[in-house]
Amino acid sequence: MSLSNKLSIADVDVKGKRVLIRVDFNVPLDADKNITNNQRIVGALPTIKYALEHGAKSVILMSHLGRPNGSPNEKYSLKPVVAELEKLLSKKVTFAPDCVGPEVEEIVNKAEDGSVILLENLRFHIEEEGSSKDKDGNKTKADKAQVEAFRKGLTALGDVYINDAFGTAHRAHSSMVGVDLPQKASGFLVKKELEYFAKALENPQRPFLAILGGAKVSDKIQLIDNLLDKVNTLIICGGMAFTFKKTLENVSIGNSLFDEAGSKTVGNLVEKAKQKGVKLVLPVDYITADKFDKDANTGYATDKDGIPDGWQGLDCGEESVKLYKEAIAEAKTILWNGPAGVFEFEKFASGTKATLDAVVDAVQKDGKIVIIGGGDTATVAKKYGVEDKISHVSTGGGASLELLEGKELPGVTALSSK
Repeated sequence: MSLSNKLSIADVDVKGKRVLIRVDFNVPLDADKNITNNQRIVGALPTIKYALEHGAKSVILMSHLGRPNGSPNEKYSLKPVVAELEKLLSKKVTFAPDCVGPEVEEIVNKAEDGSVILLENLRFHIEEEGSSKDKDGNKTKADKAQVEAFRKGLTALGDVYINDAFGTAHRAHSSMVGVDLPQKASGFLVKKELEYFAKALENPQRPFLAILGGAKVSDKIQLIDNLLDKVNTLIICGGMAFTFKKTLENVSIGNSLFDEAGSKTVGNLVEKAKQKGVKLVLPVDYITADKFDKDANTGYATDKDGIPDGWQGLDCGEESVKLYKEAIAEAKTILWNGPAGVFEFEKFASGTKATLDAVVDAVQKDGKIVIIGGGDTATVAKKYGVEDKISHVSTGGGASLELLEGKELPGVTALSSK
């Protein structure tokens, strides 16, 4: 699956066509159905506006919201999105009470030129995800023929298909892979994601550095394994560093996080790094805490002295940060997935903040490429207000992780090639 040769909306003639766009309007709503963060809607605007400005007959938007589990549920209706979208687009948006069926087809086909239509939640139909769970967790599979019919129902609404929902690209859902139109292209959000991940995974400017944090080694084995085939240097930080330190160097880690299952693979991963000539960088000093709490008492420990029993490492110290900064200074392409410490607690945020400052400088002063791979690290960039100072902050937590693990994303594979 090449990431860089997929058709994008800019390659498609949308004039006079019904443009069916899979967006991600899975926005947070408060008890009164007010949208508390409109970021995802704002993110889709360039694609929607492009279609309208280039003469699309109509723009039909489909999305999921929450987990209604395959049946209609007023709580998860997309209706509250209409007012927000109208405000952002400065034009009327028609709401369709369903996402497939004769009534919806009539709304779409009778719409005036230049209309924007928002369909009701895709996940009100079991056929979108292919299965549903009841409140006890029992799974029901969707009927194959009905899934086909649902996909045909979506296909009937458009002449051109655009996918701009990167956050669900790792799911083989009907709206991601089942729309059967001659041209299936990425929107601008997905296009940017693919371009930047191609810069890291397909043709990186070297040296290529990956910074991997997070808690458990076992969650990141596939990620580390895949990246060892691609990077020149790998920083292992955050909670999972303790499993490496204890296993490799027998450092005393006190009550710090230790991943028993993950520890069994540490030797193999280090061996692979040696074979591939990848330089591994691990922390060498720690900010410690007497409990996992924002108000914990803090201490300082080094590898030599170890972390005392009853204490746990929640951040890296200044010597570690120096090592990270050296690696960042040497690199031309930097991929960061997972914080360097418990940044949610102010006392243990300095390692992550110092690393963030260094990668921001790498972009702003040295013109390097820095990609932040979704999830917690994206939250860090947002917390410190530097999202626009980084080359690319991914919008897809699970999707970017699977891409970095070397997996194909169904929603990307389904797009037409150039």
